[in-house]
Amino acid sequence: MGHQKYREFPHLNPLPVGEADAKRLVRASSVTVNVLMRWLPIIACVCLCIQAKAQDAPDAKELTGLLNEFLAGASRNDAAVHDRFWAEDLIYTRSAGKRVGKAEIMANVKPQPNEPETTYSAEDIRIQQYGTTAIVAFRLVGKTKKGNDTQVANFLNTGTFLKRDGKWQAVAWQATKMPRTEDEAKKEITSATNAFAQALHAADSKKLESLTDEAFLATTPDGNQVTRKQFLDQVKSDRLKYPEPQDEMVLVYGDAAIVRGKFVALTFVNKEGDWKAIALQLVGSRRD
Repeated sequence: MGHQKYREFPHLNPLPVGEADAKRLVRASSVTVNVLMRWLPIIACVCLCIQAKAQDAPDAKELTGLLNEFLAGASRNDAAVHDRFWAEDLIYTRSAGKRVGKAEIMANVKPQPNEPETTYSAEDIRIQQYGTTAIVAFRLVGKTKKGNDTQVANFLNTGTFLKRDGKWQAVAWQATKMPRTEDEAKKEITSATNAFAQALHAADSKKLESLTDEAFLATTPDGNQVTRKQFLDQVKSDRLKYPEPQDEMVLVYGDAAIVRGKFVALTFVNKEGDWKAIALQLVGSRRD
């Protein structure tokens, strides 16, 4: 059969057979080389990009130090630290979906006497640098001390930094709040409920004001509805008492929650990390 089997099954043919086969092999090799030559610049570019991405950011240490210094200052509402950190042309997108600039941030940087202390730190820091531009992504951890409890909030933050005149500043910022677990939410709501009850028992209207939303509405046992101001006035005059907690159950619905008990129903909403009472239903709690 000679080489017949190799012609019927080309994949078994170890060598080209005859002059025609040799010419076909040469043509095929030429096509392969041409294709490779056309793709070579693209392949080289991809390899360079992968290599550049794999390199560490030259200014990573400086940027990390800048971030940690800022968070320490933000924990104490240090206006000078904020001013150094944010560029004048900053675009900041809050986790609540509101876009602000540096002027608005600076206007809100001031000590809040009635606000609980919150400390900030950065975890899982990732830095990518492109010359005088850098992307800093990290998980922001905020710990707020409220009485004997500590509430923890986590945000995924991404900042774009630009180096001008040898100084890094943030020109863009995006904050995304990470959802809390149901157990974490229930713990926070239980703490807020206890604080609300203690303030009401003590007739502490100032504390209650900080624990309630501006749209707060209370329904008295006789069916009348009162605004937050009217409610606080009644508390001041000691005309309301809060029933002792009995068989309370916490139900969480995202950024809203209901605490239901035998004599009370208290509704909370979460605004920028704080649980505020927005509605209260009292049963048999009014004094004669």
